[in-house]
Amino acid sequence: MATSFLLQWPPTSSTPLRRRCSSNMIKNPTTTTTTTTAAVLHKQRALCCHCVRSAEAAVPAAAAEEEEEAQLPEGLTRESLPRHVAVIMDGNSRWARARGLPSSAGHEAGYRSLREIVRLSHKWGIKALTVYAFSTENWHRPKDEVDFLMMLFERLIKDNVDEFMRGGIRVSIIGDLSKLPKSLQKLAKEIEESTINNSRLNLIVAISYSGRSDIVQACRKIAQKVEQGLLEPADITESVIAQELETNCNIEFPYPDLLIRSSGELRLSNFLLWESAYAELYFAKTYWPDFGEADYAEALRSFQRRQRRFGLRIDT
Repeated sequence: MATSFLLQWPPTSSTPLRRRCSSNMIKNPTTTTTTTTAAVLHKQRALCCHCVRSAEAAVPAAAAEEEEEAQLPEGLTRESLPRHVAVIMDGNSRWARARGLPSSAGHEAGYRSLREIVRLSHKWGIKALTVYAFSTENWHRPKDEVDFLMMLFERLIKDNVDEFMRGGIRVSIIGDLSKLPKSLQKLAKEIEESTINNSRLNLIVAISYSGRSDIVQACRKIAQKVEQGLLEPADITESVIAQELETNCNIEFPYPDLLIRSSGELRLSNFLLWESAYAELYFAKTYWPDFGEADYAEALRSFQRRQRRFGLRIDT
């Protein structure tokens, strides 16, 4: 059984809150004598106990919020974090070869790194995380390696479904899923349906994915609408194309603010070509299995040091 990678929520309070009810006295307006009725006392006790329960519930929630604020790495500010982070998880096989291990060992270690980055994204308040798990070009790799990766993707879903639900993580799978094993297709559909109402973090896993192919399929859908008289060519806009892309599953934050690639390679490799038009790029030399909290925090700090102008001139 894989260990849980999410925060335990909410944390327990080490000092239970207690509040003593005072016996309030009610003046009788007709006699000026002090009286208390059983009904009034009962109501007062109920209200007071409600206050106690509300206050006790507020303590761990407030403590959890303060704990999360304190857990943000040094040099990062919450309001300046990227809302959507995309990651090209590269270098698993090279990591394994450098240690005299089979590629499967590298992918296994990379899987652990993915769990850690999901945990940190959830903890630090990132709203969307898109990871490049398997490209269409990766189908040309040796069959035993491909089979192992398919098994690993199934583990990603099976081992973490409870944590996804407890942590409020919505999972979306994008790519040409028709090429995946039937068992993985079934799991992908089930996890998407199970987590569709979660909203704390949207985890988008790109499997059998191609940025170019996604744009092509979007154009085909639009062409069909034109052919059917549902859309005029003059009405085709960027937003119309974006609505047909697979990344439209993330409606709130469809475009990554920051795109990270590990292993020292300096290219996009057919990943989120449309969506990354204005993404800030960060290239880490670290192989993905070694990419951890310090590397992720440094990538976020690099993002916060940049000035995003989107083509505008900003006087400084």
